[in-house]
Amino acid sequence: MNAATNEYLKQKFSDYYQKAIIDTPTALEQREWGFIFFDQSAEVRMKRHVAFSTRDEVENYIKSMIPRHVYYSTAYYALPSAGTMQDKIWSGADLIFDLDADHIVRGSYDEMLERVKEETLKIIDMLTHELGFSQKDINLVFSGGRGYHLHIKNLEVRGWTSAERREIVDYVCGTGLDPEIMLRERKSMEIKGWPARYRNSIIEYLQALRKSERDEAIKKISSIKGIGKDSADDFLKSSGGLINRLKKPEKKIIINRVLRAIVTQEESGFAEILKEKAALTDEPVTTDIKRLIRMPGSLHGGSGFRVLNISIKELESFDPLIDAVFFGENPIKINAAFGLTMPILGNKYSVEKGINSVPEALGVFLCARGIAEYAGGGKK
Repeated sequence: MNAATNEYLKQKFSDYYQKAIIDTPTALEQREWGFIFFDQSAEVRMKRHVAFSTRDEVENYIKSMIPRHVYYSTAYYALPSAGTMQDKIWSGADLIFDLDADHIVRGSYDEMLERVKEETLKIIDMLTHELGFSQKDINLVFSGGRGYHLHIKNLEVRGWTSAERREIVDYVCGTGLDPEIMLRERKSMEIKGWPARYRNSIIEYLQALRKSERDEAIKKISSIKGIGKDSADDFLKSSGGLINRLKKPEKKIIINRVLRAIVTQEESGFAEILKEKAALTDEPVTTDIKRLIRMPGSLHGGSGFRVLNISIKELESFDPLIDAVFFGENPIKINAAFGLTMPILGNKYSVEKGINSVPEALGVFLCARGIAEYAGGGKK
């Protein structure tokens, strides 16, 4: 980013913060704050160990310093401004789930946003229908970048250690599932949660085998270590009956040598089907009890979009490329590093490599992403 682009973005962020409503977190005086500035030196990337006592102090600091990124701690400290983590005296932390499209799928920015929304809906369903949380327990935040943050601030989870948080991450991610437990017979006719997802994944796997050419199906099964062609052929012949038993939770599933190899060995391809049923959250964020998280109401320095609190009911209709955009349609000139097409503010724009006149909202985004440099105001 050249000096002109840096100064342009800093001015636009200043314009925003003079008008913005700052959403300070609960227990404000117990939070550590961190900031990355437009004029940050290479030696000191983030200024942290900052604490505030009131909302006015936060607002005045942000308006005067114009940070590029604003973070506060998910943890609660007795002395949040202390210079070392030990001296802060940790007293608990919110439970956080971070869903970032960059960890889930590659593609255009708008495609990534759509995909990460699916994962966010999936994890909310797990938390509320399987893990005992209510929607009222969950604060949902669009990160301003490529995903969503879920904050759970219940007193019951605040004191959880990293190990306890790891257990809930393992659940939503489907880590370490035991085939014997997943496939045991159930007294209830209704099967839910991971046992249901596990059975459905096997059914999906078997149905794909049965739809393929017989020789190809046998070749795929026999390519798994320890499975010969005769065993693969016999298994394929019995797969229809296995599918029917899997659909009936009260039926005992015998895990023979071939089925065990399919569900446990990576080369079978079963793990990829099962992974699609998991909620692909960023695991280190949830297990970290001293994490910094983006502040709702701030601007994301890598996009220029707002970090927004949204309700769970709003999520399906929420469009970050409209609802999280602050800057408007006044034209500016940019020098793009390469050509691209992108939707924003309800319109789709094509940008060519070199000088382009684009709406300010798109220009800020491309400059913040490092895709373009600011080249002045007005039309081309």
